Amino acid sequence: MKVKQKSKRAVCKRLHVTGSGKIMKNGNTNTSHLALSKSHKRKMHLRKAGALSRADRRRLNRLISR
Repeated sequence: MKVKQKSKRAVCKRLHVTGSGKIMKNGNTNTSHLALSKSHKRKMHLRKAGALSRADRRRLNRLISR
């Protein structure tokens, strides 16, 4: 009997997989704490989800168990 590998829940909560298979970060850090001292431009750019590189995608696919 082969045992299935469990997905790492901490990784699944921080990343999501698009339909084409890209792994995207859900959000960025440094967005809420002491937000008044950060510029609007800086906070605006931190809102975007960023795609991870191809090398990271291969490594993280095992953790996500996809």
